[in-house]
Amino acid sequence: MGTYILRRLLLMVPTLLGITLVVFIVMASSPGGISAQSLVEGQNLDPEAKKEIEAYYNRLYGLDDPAPLQYLRWLNNVSPFGFQFDDNNDISGFSFTKGSNLGQSFRYGRPVKELLKERIPITLLLNTISIPIIYILAISIGVHAATKRGGAFDVGSGIVMLTLWSVPTMLTGVLLIGFFANIQYWHWFPTAGLSSPESAEMPFMPHWQSWTDVLQLFFILSGTTVLAIGLSRMRIRRLRMAVLSTLGAGLGYHMVSALPGYSGHTAYILFAAIGAGTLSLVAAMDFPALRTAIVGVIGFVSGLVIAFTIGDGSFVRGFLLDRVWHLALPIICLSYGGFAALSKLTRTAVLENLQADYARTARAKGVPENRVLWRHVFRNSLLPLITVASSLLPGLLAGSIIVESIFSIEGMGKLAVEAVQTRDRELVLSITLISGILTLLGYLIADLFYAIADPRVSYE
Repeated sequence: MGTYILRRLLLMVPTLLGITLVVFIVMASSPGGISAQSLVEGQNLDPEAKKEIEAYYNRLYGLDDPAPLQYLRWLNNVSPFGFQFDDNNDISGFSFTKGSNLGQSFRYGRPVKELLKERIPITLLLNTISIPIIYILAISIGVHAATKRGGAFDVGSGIVMLTLWSVPTMLTGVLLIGFFANIQYWHWFPTAGLSSPESAEMPFMPHWQSWTDVLQLFFILSGTTVLAIGLSRMRIRRLRMAVLSTLGAGLGYHMVSALPGYSGHTAYILFAAIGAGTLSLVAAMDFPALRTAIVGVIGFVSGLVIAFTIGDGSFVRGFLLDRVWHLALPIICLSYGGFAALSKLTRTAVLENLQADYARTARAKGVPENRVLWRHVFRNSLLPLITVASSLLPGLLAGSIIVESIFSIEGMGKLAVEAVQTRDRELVLSITLISGILTLLGYLIADLFYAIADPRVSYE
C-alpha cells in the first residue's frame, strides 16, 4: 500500500504539469492572447501613460517574453524551490528554500494568496453545511426505498427525487429569491450576500433584553417541536393524516395571510389545499425517522415564527443567526439536486446487494435483517458512493458558480469565472493548480477507501 501511495503521489507531478500547461496554452492561444496591451484596453489614458503602464506590466509579469518562457517563469514561481531573479528579471541564483509564490492578480492588483484566503473560507462554509445534508438525506432515503422496493415510499420518493433532480439550480435560485426574498411576496430571507451590513456591530450570539424573553422562546420552541414530533409518531395512521393535514391547511392559510396587500380568496383555498395534501402525504409515509424529522422541523420553525410574532421587538439576532438567515436559500439550492441524484444511486446499489448470495446466506444463518442490511449489504454498496465522494474534495474549493452568482456570494466559483472573463493568468493558473491537486488527492483517497470498504480490493 505504501508503494502504491508513493507512486501515485509521484505521478501527480507530471499530471499537474500537463493540466496547467493545457490551460496556459488555451489562454495564450485565445484571440488577443495575454499581453500588456490587453490589460490596459478600455482605459482612457494618454499615450505616454499607456506606454509606461504597459512597460510596468511587461516588467512585472514578463508578458513580452515568448509564451514558453512565460510558462516556465510561472512554474518557477509556484515551485517551492527554483531560480531567483533580481529587479531586472535576470537570474541571480538557485534556492531550495525560496518558497512558493502564486503571483499577483491582473484584475485586482493584489497577491493571489490574499484573494484565495478571502474566498476559500466562504466556499468551505457553504460546502461543509450542504455536503452532510446531502449524504444524510440521500443515504437514509435511498436505503429505505431499496428495502421497500415497489412500495408507496419507493414509488413516491422516486418521483420526488426525479423531479428535484430535473429542476435546474438557476431556476430554483431565481424562484426562491423571487418569492421568499421579494417585498412583493414573502420577504422572509435576504436577497444576496452572507451577512447584513449592520451585523458587524451585533454581538455574535442572539441577544434578548431580559430572561423572560429567553424563557418564552424556550417554552414555545419546546412546545411546538414536541407537539409536532408527537403528532408524527401517532400510531393510528388515519388520525395522524387527519391531524397533520389540518395543520398543513393552517400553515398554507397563514402563508397567504402574510402576503402584503392580498385580499382575494383563491390563494387561500389553493395554499390550504397544498399544505393539507403535502402534510397528509408526509403523515402517510412509512418511514418514521424521516417523517418525524420533517414534521419536527416544521414544528420548530412554527415555534420561531410564533415567538418572534408575540415578542416585544427587543430581540437582536446577532452575527451567528444573521449568517444562518443568509445561508438558508443558498444551502437549499446547493443541496436538493445532490441528494436527489445520490439517493437514486444509493437505492440502486443497495437493491443490487440485497438479492446477492451472501445476503441470502446471512439470512439463512439467522442473522437479523437489520444487521444484514447495515453490516453486509450497505458496506458492499459503498463503492459507487465512494466514487461520487471522490469529487467532493475539489468541490469544497471549486464552489458553485451558479449559486454564488445568483446570491452574490464572493466565493471561489465566482472568483474563477471573473478570472477567466478578465484573462487573469496568474489567478486562473493558481485556481487550476489547486483544483488539480485536490482532484488527484480525492481520487487517491477514494482508492484507499475502496480497500477499506471491500477487502477484495488490494493495491499490493
